[in-house]
Amino acid sequence: MSSGAVTANDNTLSDPRHRAPLVAGKQDYASITETVCRIAERDKTPRAWYVAFAVSASLTGMLFLLIGYLFITGVGVWGNNSPVFWGWPIVNFVFWVGIGHAGTLISAILFLFRQQWRTSINRFAEAMTIFAVCCAGIFPGIHIGRIWCVYWLAPYPNQMEMWPNFRSPLLWDVFAVSTYATVSALFWYLGMIPDLATLRDRATNPWRRLAYGTFALGWRGSARQWHRYERAYLLLAALATPLVLSVHSVVSFDFAVSQVPGWHTTIFPPYFVAGAIFSGFAMVVTLMVPARAFFGLKELVTLRHLENMNKIILATSCIVGYAYATEFFIAWYSGSQYELFAFLNRALGPYKWAYWTMVFCNVVVPHLFWFKKCRTTPWIMMIVAILVNVGMWFERFVIIVTSLSRDFLPSSWGAFVPTPIDVAMFVGSFGLFFTLFLLFCRYLPMVAMAEVKAAVSHGIEGHGH
Repeated sequence: MSSGAVTANDNTLSDPRHRAPLVAGKQDYASITETVCRIAERDKTPRAWYVAFAVSASLTGMLFLLIGYLFITGVGVWGNNSPVFWGWPIVNFVFWVGIGHAGTLISAILFLFRQQWRTSINRFAEAMTIFAVCCAGIFPGIHIGRIWCVYWLAPYPNQMEMWPNFRSPLLWDVFAVSTYATVSALFWYLGMIPDLATLRDRATNPWRRLAYGTFALGWRGSARQWHRYERAYLLLAALATPLVLSVHSVVSFDFAVSQVPGWHTTIFPPYFVAGAIFSGFAMVVTLMVPARAFFGLKELVTLRHLENMNKIILATSCIVGYAYATEFFIAWYSGSQYELFAFLNRALGPYKWAYWTMVFCNVVVPHLFWFKKCRTTPWIMMIVAILVNVGMWFERFVIIVTSLSRDFLPSSWGAFVPTPIDVAMFVGSFGLFFTLFLLFCRYLPMVAMAEVKAAVSHGIEGHGH
């Protein structure tokens, strides 16, 4: 389809009245298919992939070995203590749940608003969502203590007449996160079906043809199949959209409904949602910049996609910074000495190094994206995105640890110091995340070919039509 071709470099067009292209270079249907499929169809896997996979798989193995050690020894291997009963594992849980927000927002909300720039990055972001939720689900599961009694949490009639407390936001978390993971996985898989059929039809290896054919569910691309596919995709998008707002709002209720100073505030739901989108988009940029260069996707994932994501990072950074200021105002205006002390302790107490690291990474650094040069330079956006993720982890650390370590009575105060097991488990969770991510990059289509082709066929690549 030469009529849909674009003759622009991987940058903005020379005419400032036109936007940068969504698909750069002389791309047609065949070239888009070839660009995406050649990654999964390689007979010889690049050595760099094997090195990265060996490192991430080793870290994953370390994670599961430490989980086994935790089950045998007990939660005393962590730094959790009295009064910091929620420590490193819950910090990691909230961090990973937040990372998983960008995928559904890009796929569902931007789809409903017909934002065509999502087409080249939605598959990538959806996969990241699934992998992040997998990492998040590990930590509350191993935080319960006596793992052999985990079945007590299930709501079923039993001889002890014990039922979960359905009024507890901790139980709401179970339903919210599991629903979010299920809908996100269905959304991701449904969107891949046409592309899996393309890989099936192009496969020369009978085992590949069988594997891709099994997961393609007999897709032939008929008019009836496309009609039902688009209806189902729209319904899932409509179902996933409220989950973007509800999941992290429910996670915030774990804190907001308590009486702990620093937690008991109504600003937490919107504050947590904005922070989740903030960290999620930062992780997408962190992974997308090297992936598009290594796998040769610069013509499909252009600087326009990255710049749009950087604009969202900038906007949510402003929201998060406003929330930080509002928290201090609420603490002062409330007249509660406990609330005011909690926030002064964050900024001036023993964990002030964590608080100011959070402020610098989340509020100061993203303002570089006001400058177009920073929004469109890959190495700059990579550094900013990494620092944002660092800052968002410290935000969860500050919220949980500083509030719990200073109880109402000074005699109950304590200090939290992470153990090597804490740190190694967190590093191991990144190993699990990158192991799943590398497998996805190697064997599945990273870009939604069908949706990119639709964008090209409608002539929206940046010609100003």
